[in-house]
Amino acid sequence: MLVDFNTLPEESRVWIYQANRSFTEQEIEEIQSKLNMFIENWTAHGSDLQAGHLIKYKRFIIIGLNQNLNTATGCSIDASVHFIQQLEKEYNVDLMDKMNVSYKQGEYIAYKPLVDFKRMAKDKAVSKNTIVFNNLVTNISEFKENWEVPASESWHSRFIK
Repeated sequence: MLVDFNTLPEESRVWIYQANRSFTEQEIEEIQSKLNMFIENWTAHGSDLQAGHLIKYKRFIIIGLNQNLNTATGCSIDASVHFIQQLEKEYNVDLMDKMNVSYKQGEYIAYKPLVDFKRMAKDKAVSKNTIVFNNLVTNISEFKENWEVPASESWHSRFIK
């Protein structure tokens, strides 16, 4: 059951997929339509899942699930992963690689392999004040408070002196 992401309860589970490039406006429209269709048909053991989605900065796909109604099961999570993998193939984009870092450079969203981010931190090309995206947040409350944060307030802090 598709709902507006912004109406989901704070404790709703979130999954964040970061793209290794920006989506075009046309791709965003197409992906939103595909997300709508996927979520409308997303179930757990035959029960509808109440969920919504966002696409932020033309680069992040965020899916939120109200687990107060029905929780995701192994099969329903597998279905969402399969859906994301289909998007990867269709749009020739990487959405599943967790060993990459996205961060802000002014209004631009940069995307680097973790090894390059570590090197940049060592060379002081990024600092503790660099805004990073903490894709490890698990619910909407954390997403709102701790997704876009200075590197010093995220797991990224271990690389910055």
